[in-house]
Amino acid sequence: MNQKNYPLMFRIALNHPAVHSEDTIMMEDNLGTDIRGGIEAGLETVLVSSGMTAEPDIVRSPFRPNHVVRSAAEIDLD
Repeated sequence: MNQKNYPLMFRIALNHPAVHSEDTIMMEDNLGTDIRGGIEAGLETVLVSSGMTAEPDIVRSPFRPNHVVRSAAEIDLD
């Protein structure tokens, strides 16, 4: 399994003067790594369920994304 160093990745990204955690979301398709990393970093999370994570996985997981969508096209950025 490819483990990403999320704490370091988020610290580097959020260290940029123009980036703030309250204005940042983590949108990915893997609940166990990507969404978990976003949650642990205190970010709002969006799980795209068309990828690696299925609905039953969400129910069993201790990590709950803020939002679940079927496709990134469902995101309203306004």
